[in-house]
Amino acid sequence: MATLGDPKNTIEILNKYHFIFQKKFGQNFLIDTHVLEKIIKAANITKDDMVLEIGPGIGTMTQYLCENAREVIAVEIDKNLIPILTQDTLSKYDNVTVINEDILKVDIKALVNEKNGGKPIKVVANLPYYITTPIIMGLFEAHVPIDNITVMVQKEVAERMQSGPGSKDYGALSLAVQYYADPYIVANVPPNCFMPRPNVGSAVIRLTLHQDAPIRVKDEQLMFRLIRASFNQRRKTLANGLNNSSELSFSKETIEKAINQLGVTPTIRGEALTLEQFAKLTDILLELSNN
Repeated sequence: MATLGDPKNTIEILNKYHFIFQKKFGQNFLIDTHVLEKIIKAANITKDDMVLEIGPGIGTMTQYLCENAREVIAVEIDKNLIPILTQDTLSKYDNVTVINEDILKVDIKALVNEKNGGKPIKVVANLPYYITTPIIMGLFEAHVPIDNITVMVQKEVAERMQSGPGSKDYGALSLAVQYYADPYIVANVPPNCFMPRPNVGSAVIRLTLHQDAPIRVKDEQLMFRLIRASFNQRRKTLANGLNNSSELSFSKETIEKAINQLGVTPTIRGEALTLEQFAKLTDILLELSNN
């Protein structure tokens, strides 16, 4: 089988099917075998694993996954790619199922129960940059049983996922990812590893899901509302950010009291707070509003 990690073979397939890249799907196909091998290694894929691949494209990484995993479910939104995958690039594999669907509409939890008996799966994806956050947050928030998510994302998004309090990259995404998982940047990937070339650098990041949440919080959803409110207006103090948020209904006095009880200065900004402090603030606000 001709490996699609070789640009020559990728071009051949695209020409054979007269494939046209769709800007709306953010399609950039990987054409570097070293990067493909790094992804497989980082995700630690074995013959015991079921892997969910989001956006297989023409099946470049899917071929590697089929060789290394027990079973692969590949979800592809672009119907023009389905014949390429099913009749050509993946036709020799009997351990892959291709689903033509928008990943945000798939009930992944039901899929995992049906195909993997509810045991944790591994997720691998080369994600379109405009939709990275909704896909990753969707997987986390649905509490799908996952061992790790190894994804190709825009380099600055990977840096944001990994950054800590006080840095300019630190924000709601950093906190959300770190609440659910341990992020680790595996490799930086330059634009020339893709066809067509994206305008930005990329990175492979592995998110290993926590067995137990690193912090305890009484209301997870409220904590994320507080986090979003704190970063919506970065220039504002934490008190003003929470006070101005349409998602929150605490009085100004309650907010100020809670910040005092947290033991930080009233002029502190949200970007200075750790995940643990946000959890604590959530619990304090709940307590104050129940009294």
